Amino acid sequence: MQEPFERAVEQHGATVLRVCRAVLGPEADADDAWSETFLAAMRAWPELPEDTNVEAWLVRVAKRKAIDLARARSRQAIPTDEPPEGPAPADHPDAEGLWDAVAALPERQRLAVAYHYLGGLPHAETAELIGSNAEAVRRATADGIKGLRRTYHTDTSPKGAPR
Repeated sequence: MQEPFERAVEQHGATVLRVCRAVLGPEADADDAWSETFLAAMRAWPELPEDTNVEAWLVRVAKRKAIDLARARSRQAIPTDEPPEGPAPADHPDAEGLWDAVAALPERQRLAVAYHYLGGLPHAETAELIGSNAEAVRRATADGIKGLRRTYHTDTSPKGAPR
C-alpha cells in the first residue's frame, strides 16, 4: 500500500471507533479494540493490495478485534460484594442507554445498524462483512432501527411529532 498508514488512521479512526463501540459499548474495551485494530492493520499494511477499500478492510478488522475482546470479557469473572441492581427506568435515554439498546439487538440487526449507520458503509459492503446479501442487510437494518425506536418511544410525544 502506497498511502501512508498515518493518513488511514486520520481518515478512518473515528469510523473504526464507532464500530468498536457498537459491538462493545462505550467502555474502555472499545478503545482497546480500536488500538488492536490499528496495531494489526499496521502489521499488514505493507502487503495490502493497492485496490483495497481501506475503510471496509479496517471495519472488518475492527469487527473481529471487538468480537475477540467481547468473547474474552464474557469468560472473565467480575468480582463484586453484592449483585448489581437492574437498570432504573429512564424518562429520557442517555448515550450510554443507547449503546445498551444497540447491544441488546439481535446480532444480525446490531451488526447491520453498526456498520451501516455508525460505520457509514453501504448495505452491499455490510452484507459482505456479515456474510449475507444486501437485501437481507437492508431488512435487518430497518428492523434494528424499528426496535431502537420502540425502545425510546415515549407516550408523552405530541401527536404528529417525528419519532
